[in-house]
Amino acid sequence: MAEGNAAAWASENTGDLTRATGNASRAKAGRSDFNIAAHGLRGIAALMVFWGHLLGGTARHIYDSDPSYARTVEAMWHLGTAGVVLFFVISGFVIWPSVVRYSPGQFALRRFMRLYPLFLALTLLFMGLNLATNAYPHLNDAKTIAAALSFTNIFVGTEQLTPNAWSLSFEVMFYALTCATVFFTLHRPSRAGMIVSGAVCLCFLLVFPIACFFLGGIAVRLLHDRGITPPAGMAPFLEVIALICFALYASMSWFAYVPADFANPIALMILSSSLIYFYLAVLPTSLTTLCLRSSQTLYIGTVSYSLYLVHPYTYYLCRMAFDRLGLFTEHQLASMTLFFAVTTPVTLIATHFVHKTVEMMPYRWAFGQKIYRGRASDTQVAREADTDRRAPSAAEG
Repeated sequence: MAEGNAAAWASENTGDLTRATGNASRAKAGRSDFNIAAHGLRGIAALMVFWGHLLGGTARHIYDSDPSYARTVEAMWHLGTAGVVLFFVISGFVIWPSVVRYSPGQFALRRFMRLYPLFLALTLLFMGLNLATNAYPHLNDAKTIAAALSFTNIFVGTEQLTPNAWSLSFEVMFYALTCATVFFTLHRPSRAGMIVSGAVCLCFLLVFPIACFFLGGIAVRLLHDRGITPPAGMAPFLEVIALICFALYASMSWFAYVPADFANPIALMILSSSLIYFYLAVLPTSLTTLCLRSSQTLYIGTVSYSLYLVHPYTYYLCRMAFDRLGLFTEHQLASMTLFFAVTTPVTLIATHFVHKTVEMMPYRWAFGQKIYRGRASDTQVAREADTDRRAPSAAEG
């Protein structure tokens, strides 16, 4: 088989292949590791989830006796929660250069210091509050706590503890499987390793097909790095159409993206439209890049992880305060407008503090550098755009 021949050749030339891969990765990293659209869309996805939870949470806990309210906000609620799968697409796109560049140990350490300190801090906060209030007694047992802290809850059927952190369990599995596959394919080629890692990846995909979004992000990265783009004149039009389709289909329904969900054509349309849109959005001349290059949108992208994990707590505190003060009235539009106007800045202030301390400080301590090491200048973006326009349509190599 062709795969077998490739593996045999790679095994005989491991040193050359590793050096070539490292050099190519470093060359690409200097040009395109930081993508304005991907970075800005992190922030958009986090805001989608945040605001979607404000609508969905009040529908469940404040205006739950009024079915008309839930019907009114349902579409925007569904669209907001679709920010999670957009996160998965972005994650696949941005993680690929790292998993190729670093050894498995370095990659794991960097991912650990990037994700775990903030996750652990908020998990301990939740555990303390839950022990004090016993609001969720079924989450106080040792099995649930151990599975949550080790991200293995998706395999044992227990819940994550930190609100929203269920997605991190999938992220960690995506990272581990991708790292293993790249290691046995590029860093230390092994036919047996490729077969085993490939089989594990396939089994994971069949059980958790939500991984299609992450794999799609990797596919977009590979196309992007090879300069495979649509005709320049068509790209903006296709980008707008794809974004409209994603927003339309994502607002129609909520999915857990378990195997049964993929029998629903709407779920398939959300998957395909999100990938097509993202593929077009990350082009250096895209409309998304143009819209998201401001310092404000890039800042939201930078703090998106903290925003994603912090907002359930600020939302709950603001909701509790509004409820006790009687600010949720029968004038729902006015009440919710005020609720958004108060909760959003409160959350952003808390997010900024948590990002600067709990999220950034451990990473800087470990590696002596920022998490995001700067954005491309306008000159660099223009140069990249010119390179992509002159690139051949076929993949490199």
